[in-house]
Amino acid sequence: MRHADVLSAGGGQAAVQLAASLRQGRFAGSIMIINDEPGLPCQRPPLSKAYLLGQIDEAALPLRPESFFAAQSIELLASTRVTAIDRAAQRVALSSGESIGYGHLALATGARNREIPGMAGALGLRTLADARVLRDALGTARSVAIIGAGFIGLEFAAVAAARGLAVTVIEAAPRALLRGVSAPMAEALVARHRAWGSRLLFGSAAETVMADLVLVAIGVIPNTELAEAAGLACANGIVVDATLLTADPAISAMGDCASFPTGSGRVRLESVQNAADHARCIAERLLGRPAPYAKVPWFWSDQGALKLQIAGLATGHDQTVIRGDADSDALSVFCFAGDRLLAVESLNRPAEHMAARALLARPHGLTPAQAADPGIDLRSV
Repeated sequence: MRHADVLSAGGGQAAVQLAASLRQGRFAGSIMIINDEPGLPCQRPPLSKAYLLGQIDEAALPLRPESFFAAQSIELLASTRVTAIDRAAQRVALSSGESIGYGHLALATGARNREIPGMAGALGLRTLADARVLRDALGTARSVAIIGAGFIGLEFAAVAAARGLAVTVIEAAPRALLRGVSAPMAEALVARHRAWGSRLLFGSAAETVMADLVLVAIGVIPNTELAEAAGLACANGIVVDATLLTADPAISAMGDCASFPTGSGRVRLESVQNAADHARCIAERLLGRPAPYAKVPWFWSDQGALKLQIAGLATGHDQTVIRGDADSDALSVFCFAGDRLLAVESLNRPAEHMAARALLARPHGLTPAQAADPGIDLRSV
């Protein structure tokens, strides 16, 4: 039976970063990545934007070139899935029928798209294979219906509008990005999409929409089945402690599938930053330097000519302060709970985004009065 000192179940951003960070830390043991998708692990953010617009081709999508894995002695098994974990024996079963032993197992199983039962012909966007199908479909479609006004839905709407298609976005919630951004930022984004010619429908009113192409973008479900079958605790993700370790000292979880503790409770995040920083935290622990995970989360979304950058988590905010003009393409929304800054959402204001990340990393950040004063340089605070 083959053995890997560190084995990643899943081949996305977190798995590749873990392997890279271990080698950067002079880890000399064997490393294996089990990736259920074919080919090299790819970046996901460009799939809903630049790739569909033809701005980059598939050669630019891999997270690392094949030569990296060879040079760093990282074994990559593509088109292969971990089907079971034997915790007592510390080995995993693979879809190929092989069994691999591990010293430490990192679960990077990610998430999958939510689907609407019975919607035959509707498409999703998660993998490179999905993006290929969508790109081909965009070449012949004249109209698009998008179910879900989250980040993926709005990013795809911007792509379709830029390609001259008639776009309708259908959202059951009363507004766009209900769990993603504050109401003022959502309003600003919706106004821009409508200016580009897209039709956005909110609420539960029944309406018939005709379209050549339908995209379902109503969120994701964390892939926890493997962990659950192995007896690991799961609750909207695989439950881990502050160092991203499960109840089994030989198993960690990272990225989209991990539910980890924060100062305000447990959270599960879906972002490149979260996946990469989780991997770095686990690498440090495996290298003998354990520390609690305490990174400020940040996200981005490109929608047409708009770049939305978010620092922090706005969940629980009770007031907002806007810097800039809410009717322009450049503004920031500061989200507070009382006098405590929780998050900053910046549209085409990268300097304020970087300042926000620094402010949120400090124990005493910005006050609402300071945020409202355009004369105050955030970097000086």
